[in-house]
Amino acid sequence: MTEIHSTAIVEDGAILEPGVKIGPFCIVGKDVRIGKNTVLQSHVVVEGITEIGENNTIYSFVSIGKASQDLKYKGEPTKTIIGDNNSIREFVTIHRGTDDRWETRIGSNNLLMAYVHVAHDVIVGDNCILANGVTLAGHVTVDDFAIIGGLTPVHQFCRIGSYSMTGGGSAINQDICPFVMAEGNKAVIRGLNTVGLRRKGFTEEDRSNLKKAYRIIFRNGNPLKDALVELENEFPEDKNIKYLVEFIKTSNRGITR
Repeated sequence: MTEIHSTAIVEDGAILEPGVKIGPFCIVGKDVRIGKNTVLQSHVVVEGITEIGENNTIYSFVSIGKASQDLKYKGEPTKTIIGDNNSIREFVTIHRGTDDRWETRIGSNNLLMAYVHVAHDVIVGDNCILANGVTLAGHVTVDDFAIIGGLTPVHQFCRIGSYSMTGGGSAINQDICPFVMAEGNKAVIRGLNTVGLRRKGFTEEDRSNLKKAYRIIFRNGNPLKDALVELENEFPEDKNIKYLVEFIKTSNRGITR
């Protein structure tokens, strides 16, 4: 059964699946669907066309699905979609999409710490950590297992690669490659995320190949296009190198060096 506190407002049309708990002074709009066992603790506002999956914990004063701050947004019926098993801490704001991607999407098993802002048309993958005060501008993409340090602004249209880690207080205005550490204002690459890769179960061979790839891209001084050709020739079957190469080839804003 669902539990709805007497002070909460759940509009007609909202769908609450079994086990949902709606705490004091929460507001849930008519076009919202909330999955099994998700908890809204108190003073949470969820509106717009919003789908929230199962087993999420959403802490006090979170706002989900409100209209974009993009001045071009004219009220189009865009969406906010959130997966399962996320922890969304106090004062997080997550805005609905615009007519670009038509949705803002957050995957599963993520931790969004206090005061994180997720702007319109952002895509966050699975198993990511966004520390306190991270600000994702519109159209940002954060790939799986990325960690972004506190008080870090990410410029619109940037992409943050999987298994990367950025230091707190960095300013990111170009893409962060997978598997690396970046830090600074503005951010620069500091090295391979060796400890993080080991903790996530990357084999010694995986890490060795990525170290070679890191040197070829960031340390040997070769033109980037030549470095990518070298990687494709030397590691034709390595799935991590393939992802890294494709990430760089498809970068729209250029990569952080």
